[in-house]
Amino acid sequence: MNMNGQIIAPPVPAGVEQDHHFSVQVRPVGTEAWTDVQTYAAWVDMHDVRQTAVGIFDFTGPVEVRLRPNVFYIHSAIVRPLLLGITADCDGHEVRFTLDRPADMMIEINKERFRCLHLFAGAIQPEPTEHVIHLMPASGRPRTTGVDSLLHQLAAMPKGRTLFFGPGLHVVGEYVFPVPSDTRLYLAPGAVVIGAFILQDVENVIIEGHGVILQRSFHRFSGINGVRISRCRNIRIEGVTFINPPHYTVALGGAENVTIRGIRSFSCEGWSDGIDMMSSHHIHVDGCFLRTSDDCIAIYGSRWDYHGGSHDVLVENSTLWADVAHPTNIGTHGDHEHDGDIIERITFRNIDILEHHEHQPGYLGCMAINPGDKNTVRDVLYEDVRVEHIEHGKLIDLQVKYNPDYNPAPGRRIERVTFRNIRCGCMPPVESVIAGYDAEHDVRQIRLENVQVCGGPLPLYIGDFASDVTVEDNA
Repeated sequence: MNMNGQIIAPPVPAGVEQDHHFSVQVRPVGTEAWTDVQTYAAWVDMHDVRQTAVGIFDFTGPVEVRLRPNVFYIHSAIVRPLLLGITADCDGHEVRFTLDRPADMMIEINKERFRCLHLFAGAIQPEPTEHVIHLMPASGRPRTTGVDSLLHQLAAMPKGRTLFFGPGLHVVGEYVFPVPSDTRLYLAPGAVVIGAFILQDVENVIIEGHGVILQRSFHRFSGINGVRISRCRNIRIEGVTFINPPHYTVALGGAENVTIRGIRSFSCEGWSDGIDMMSSHHIHVDGCFLRTSDDCIAIYGSRWDYHGGSHDVLVENSTLWADVAHPTNIGTHGDHEHDGDIIERITFRNIDILEHHEHQPGYLGCMAINPGDKNTVRDVLYEDVRVEHIEHGKLIDLQVKYNPDYNPAPGRRIERVTFRNIRCGCMPPVESVIAGYDAEHDVRQIRLENVQVCGGPLPLYIGDFASDVTVEDNA
């Protein structure tokens, strides 16, 4: 038994909406006293917006988790992703399980995938101590941060300075904070920031911590992202939870050398994608949990004020859940006014997809490559991908497309794509497709190695203008 376990579970700040469908508690293994984990309210699924629960705590040592949902009787309890291997004990009225390492999970009670509990159990982090400006709300009261005065204070400090958001509710003046170069933002556990962060033409910026960025009250058409990274380099975002950004959680345009690690996000609006990147390169997405009402991760070429292709992108060790649209999507936007863009050297590795639910025929596919705008997509690897459920959609969609809603021209080509060790635990309602647009806009050199659906081979339609498709059936 470990008698030295520590738990950090700050309360949800006053003025922030809680979810009350679950009572959640945690304690170090071998101890008696339970610590309450209050849950945030988040909203998901733009087609039928519903509330869900989000609990956050940090810990050391093995801990026991207990949750009591407000239902008459618990018939079943499943912890997802299944790869975690967590078996929940259920006596009909409460659920218990043990954690010995940090994990991001969803606990599904009685097969309910909306009114469920998302629980994020993290490692305790050291707090910054040097060159720090502390922003500490008074007990029970929000703290409004004036942008101009704060930027003047930061400018007078040495590079590597830190802006520390302490536990409690913070409101960013004018709701958008432009982060300067060589600055670290730290959101402490229990910190909730109503606002957005813009990084524009800056470098060497870190945004981290186990606090929350809350944007539920922002209007859908405000176009505000959780974090916008525009023409920047050497950026790291880590550990932050985003609740209901009205647009992309993290938007990258013209960015290089960016790491996004361990973020969590929930959204319920059209275009409220998770992580979208335009004309960006050397991007690393690692250990994220994204439940979004549009693409979880999208990789494009030129768009808006960003020009050029995207390349060298690695997405790994992450959990994706698309209530609407694609868990992963490559290729839609590019430089249609000239010769299109090249999107290349993209890897998705060790990915759990919990759900794909989309009925519009042009937007199906857990793993979708649909180049438009004269784009070429090449040298893509999907490896060790596990799909737990598809309510409606396809497992794989490789099609050169002309989508009149977004593309003035069709894409040019898809080539050299490998799917390796892919598992789908259900039969997708729509058959997977590999097809070109015409003879000049084709698909070639596609390889499927050990791709299984319900333990058997993948149902696959190979259409016109697709050549050199190799299927190795290891089922």
